[in-house]
Amino acid sequence: MLSEVNDDGTTADGSALTDEIVRESARRMLAAAQKEEVNAEISEWDDQRDANGRRLVVRNGYHRPRKLTTAVGAVEVKVPRVNDKLVDEATGERKRFSSAILPPWCRKSSKISEVLLLYRHGLSSGDFVPSLERSFGSSAGLSPATVTRLTTHRQADHAAFMSRDLAEVDYVYTWADGIHLNASLNEAKACVLVLTGVRTDGSKELVALRGRYRKSGESWADLLRGCARRDMRAPVLAVGGDALGLWKALAEVLPATREQRYWVHRTANVLDAMPKSAQPAESAQPAAKKAIQNTYNAEDRDHAKAAVKTFAKRYGAKPSEVVRKTTDNQEELLAFFDFPAEHWIHLRTTNPIESSFSIVRPRRQVTRGAGLRIAAPAMVFKLVESAQARWRAVNAPHLVALVRVGARFEHGQLVERPGEVSA
Repeated sequence: MLSEVNDDGTTADGSALTDEIVRESARRMLAAAQKEEVNAEISEWDDQRDANGRRLVVRNGYHRPRKLTTAVGAVEVKVPRVNDKLVDEATGERKRFSSAILPPWCRKSSKISEVLLLYRHGLSSGDFVPSLERSFGSSAGLSPATVTRLTTHRQADHAAFMSRDLAEVDYVYTWADGIHLNASLNEAKACVLVLTGVRTDGSKELVALRGRYRKSGESWADLLRGCARRDMRAPVLAVGGDALGLWKALAEVLPATREQRYWVHRTANVLDAMPKSAQPAESAQPAAKKAIQNTYNAEDRDHAKAAVKTFAKRYGAKPSEVVRKTTDNQEELLAFFDFPAEHWIHLRTTNPIESSFSIVRPRRQVTRGAGLRIAAPAMVFKLVESAQARWRAVNAPHLVALVRVGARFEHGQLVERPGEVSA
């Protein structure tokens, strides 16, 4: 189910989005840790059999779900149940398996709260289980081999995601961007490239995510080629920043896809090009920013072009670099005007992808060493996958299918359907 996220980062019920993601990640990792704990217990007693040769310790479904109170709110847990028929020879009483991670009586755990707070403040999910082991000890059944299996689960999930068939899905719009990772010096240019898209029903989802050393054209081309090999149909429009590598790769791999440059990046570039001498009253930058906003918030393409001319006339006396950064790639900057007006707010920014990065950035400093290229993309994938369930559909989702089939829009309004002749 899609949930709307407010500007302040909260969901409709008022809870923080980051806390919701932490709770969901915690639920998944606790479930995996408990499963491994039970498997370790069963394996330990695998040779214990009754008179009929049946094992004395076996899985027996799950206990009823219960709420576990933590520092980030209540997390629903389902503890695996073990049918344990072992008998203590000293007392003659039956032994009972009890989870060291979540005992039957446990409804509130300060140890798990501590681990979740670490996770929220930067601990990656790959370190989550080792942290549980440090908190609960080796008695939790988390052997080194178990920890290794748990930390590789997300890598396997990421690999499966990146090899899935894309022939049955259709992304009409896509957003492309990358996030740099704070790694060791020899991997200073390591980054994760992310592609998200809008399906014909208006819903957003992650399309592809891959780790690379830099946001180069070849890195983007490799990502796009992988999508094309899996039969992804060329999107109608791709939204991204001014990174030349992206657009060169798009022209090579998906030439039918139109470009939409990201206005926030362009605005920052224009303001950076303005020398301090051009801002004597501390109002030049705000005024220039407002003038640029008047361009992409214009009511249609004609008014936007008029706003560009006004900007060029007003700041033409300044270094030409300022005006050039505003007038260059004008068609690519104004491409969104050829699409439904309801979609403009989505298409002139990369906010859909930036909101995902806001969940990743607090955790990007924890991955170090030689495993970065494998571990970091898998970590980012899991975080974005959790966030994806909370993405809301684009405005007027019914118009996305019309965009795909070639409907024509003028001033943001539908004027012609395929096969019709406009009046």
